[in-house]
Amino acid sequence: MSNVSIAVVVGSLRKDSFNWQLAEALTKMAPPGWQLKRVRIDDLPLYDQDDDAQQSEQVQRLKAEISAASGVIFVTPEYNRSIPGVLKNAIDHASRPYGKNAWAGKPAGVLGVSVGAIGTAMAQQHLRNVLAYLNMPTLGQPEMFLQAKEGLFDPDGQIGQASRAFVQGWMDAYVAWVKRHA
Repeated sequence: MSNVSIAVVVGSLRKDSFNWQLAEALTKMAPPGWQLKRVRIDDLPLYDQDDDAQQSEQVQRLKAEISAASGVIFVTPEYNRSIPGVLKNAIDHASRPYGKNAWAGKPAGVLGVSVGAIGTAMAQQHLRNVLAYLNMPTLGQPEMFLQAKEGLFDPDGQIGQASRAFVQGWMDAYVAWVKRHA
């Protein structure tokens, strides 16, 4: 496969987010011909079913970007042992109205980074439950629970030496997953 576009949805709005840093580092780990494109979700209105018949321009843009992608990588922080509201809002928008689910069939990858020792394990599990309902085949192994600590990122924003092979292994598995489901 060449000229593959993967949508990257980051569930954090924070300017200096570890998850934004992880998403940026992942873009440099993709194989030649694969482009990871970050999808904007910070400008979406709150989901309201009354708006399904006339979705906003921002929602239409989100759905078009997801529809055009060959797969989706979700990079999520963990808030109160679950996914952030901004991520759930984006998921709800792009899955609606009923029967017009932009996520359906898109091979998904889930990962995240947090300061906690278990990384984003609970958020990822909750997200996997949602993605199963949305009919997104989701990479199960390897799981990627990263702890934000000294050396995770090098001064150039790349994954640090100690974690580079591990993260590259996840990326390689995700690439194979997309190829399998293409």
